Amino acid sequence: LPFPIRMAKNYARQGDAAFAKVDKINAELLTLTYGSMVSQLMKDFEDVEEVNKQLEKMGYNIGLRLVDEFLAKSGVSRCEGFKDAVEIIAKVGLKMFLGVAAEVTNWNTTTTECSLVLTENPLNDFVELTEQYNALFYSNILCGVIRGALEMVQMRVECRFVKCQLRGDDVSEMRITLKEMIPEAYAGDEE
Repeated sequence: LPFPIRMAKNYARQGDAAFAKVDKINAELLTLTYGSMVSQLMKDFEDVEEVNKQLEKMGYNIGLRLVDEFLAKSGVSRCEGFKDAVEIIAKVGLKMFLGVAAEVTNWNTTTTECSLVLTENPLNDFVELTEQYNALFYSNILCGVIRGALEMVQMRVECRFVKCQLRGDDVSEMRITLKEMIPEAYAGDEE
């Protein structure tokens, strides 16, 4: 098999193995708890854009901490670069923590930007957005998790939703852009 096809199949297998290893909670409990949290944020902030920011910020803090558990339980070794890291998130990370995998598509010519496409999103279960909340990216916490996790492996990214099933799109699509590779700082480095 050509390298990219072999690599993707290997990550899918690693995602299944990682999902089998982790402790699981009831999917409905997760969905309803998340929904309660979003609802409370809407009551607290009364502004959809601010809720989008808060969800992303919460996800970012989760992503910073999730990397350790991911590396300990997934069996994934060091990423070979941004493209490799996004494939690992799509096939292993999302599978391990949410039970779903995503497709990576729409790479730009410099491989610094791509789309992560979810055909199913468990956070969206039992949710219907009314017209007044049409600007809400309900699962924006995922963008924050991705940003935080990639920052922990020395990649500063921007992540945003461009499609959402709750808005009538056929898929949920996040656009991820690599902004910079963060130089590793070593103990003893003095600047």
